[in-house]
Amino acid sequence: MEPFDGHLALLGGAGAGFVAAVAMGLTFVLFEPALLRDYVPGLYGFAGSLVVGWLAHLGHGILFGLVFAVVMDDPSLVSVSGRIWTAVLAGVVFGIVLAVVGTGIVLPMWSRAAGFSPAPAIPFVTAALLVGHVVFGAVLGALFHVVDRL
Repeated sequence: MEPFDGHLALLGGAGAGFVAAVAMGLTFVLFEPALLRDYVPGLYGFAGSLVVGWLAHLGHGILFGLVFAVVMDDPSLVSVSGRIWTAVLAGVVFGIVLAVVGTGIVLPMWSRAAGFSPAPAIPFVTAALLVGHVVFGAVLGALFHVVDRL
């Protein structure tokens, strides 16, 4: 199996990251709305703004979709994106790493630096965060696999 075009990988990663962020955001809205209303916009000084929370969250999804694409476009990982179950599994692992490192450690530190009060404690990992990031990763991996087939 040949690796696909790097430009297509980046476009696919950005698009898949956006769609995956929408799915993750809907999970947050259902299970822990404060994540998108307070914590995410609080990173940028706009705590309480659901609109800013969604916009920042979607931007983060695109960014991390691009990171996933760069990693998955590595020639040694072509076989991972070649099968749906391995691509989804890679996405889920990626999502869990983002949950633990990104929201578990970086978000509380960034919140303190941005003056968000009360900043969450380290580690900031809740069931809703884990479920949301697993959803993000599964959707990201599945959609990236589809793009790989184009």
